[in-house]
Amino acid sequence: MLGKKRPLGRKITDLRVGDYYSTSHLIEDKELLLYLGITGDANPLYTQHDYASQTPFKYPLVPSVLLFGIVSSIVSMHLPGPGSHILQHEIIFPQPVYHQSKVSFHVEIISVDLNEHTVAMSVVGKNQEGDKVLSGKLKVCPPYEPQSMTATSLENFN
Repeated sequence: MLGKKRPLGRKITDLRVGDYYSTSHLIEDKELLLYLGITGDANPLYTQHDYASQTPFKYPLVPSVLLFGIVSSIVSMHLPGPGSHILQHEIIFPQPVYHQSKVSFHVEIISVDLNEHTVAMSVVGKNQEGDKVLSGKLKVCPPYEPQSMTATSLENFN
């Protein structure tokens, strides 16, 4: 994976207000276990049914950072795509997401700033019932056009 060359996502000049990407994702136990293994976050609200049953949530929750990770992946892999970088995010999580939930995500470009080389994007996530579980705004740097390797490699020849 490290040495493999991947095509870049859409350049800033190819992006328009209204461009969007939508997908859905089933949050499986294996993803929660991987999250716990990577972060060491063993919050009982995420892992223990007996504890969660005694809270207003009633069931273990999916960590909000795991949901944001899916959003980050959408930006990195789809819109704008590979080579992109999230510079800023403001996300709220108005409803809990439970284990084995299917969440639908929709990201959309709401402004393009050619001078700053950034796009603003809205993001919304909804559960199976159509309730909003995530919403917010991202500031993203789309991929830069790579410089040609041959353009500068011949500069020393006269």
